[in-house]
Amino acid sequence: MSLALTVLFFGLFHSYVTLASDPDPVNDFCVLNRSSATTSLPCKNSSLVTVEDFVFSGIKFRGKFSETGLASIPVNVNVFPGLNTLGTSMVRADFDVGGVNVPHFHPRATEIAVVLEGKIYSGFVDTQNRIFAKVIEKGEVMVFPRGLVHFQMNVGDTWATILGSFDSQNPGLQKIPSAVFGSNIKEELLEKAFGLTPKEIAKLRKRFAPHRL
Repeated sequence: MSLALTVLFFGLFHSYVTLASDPDPVNDFCVLNRSSATTSLPCKNSSLVTVEDFVFSGIKFRGKFSETGLASIPVNVNVFPGLNTLGTSMVRADFDVGGVNVPHFHPRATEIAVVLEGKIYSGFVDTQNRIFAKVIEKGEVMVFPRGLVHFQMNVGDTWATILGSFDSQNPGLQKIPSAVFGSNIKEELLEKAFGLTPKEIAKLRKRFAPHRL
């Protein structure tokens, strides 16, 4: 990634983070206290905070590809406590050839995504069912408005990588296939809504059922 592209991306990133959807912080920082469930203290003692609380190395390398060809590594307050109260988070997403990020939405954040490598068919659908989609390439940026369904697919002949940023420390993620067929929505409703047979619904439910350890 070139220096100019890096400056451009983070310039855009900063411009909308200042209007973040999360509440404004009242302190310089509030590193999440991982033991807050037992101590009732939301912030780590500032005298114990170090530079390591503000550094995260978990996206240096791509993750493991899923069955859809996507390797996604979220960087939110749950894995990076230094983000607490700062109103921002990120995600690294790598795509195998033909890999797909299924239609999904983030209920608490707008997303800006920059392509680091490859070609991505990327878009979103508004509340009037209009689609806004095109192939974006290395160095190009696309924004996905908060709460709108969006998607990506690698249409190149090599791996592709995008870096996304959000104006919330915990944007949330709702994948449409999993929400519909991986939940306990009444089968009769799904039959009528999608014109599916019980056998077809059972197959989809098996595919999208939550993975249990």
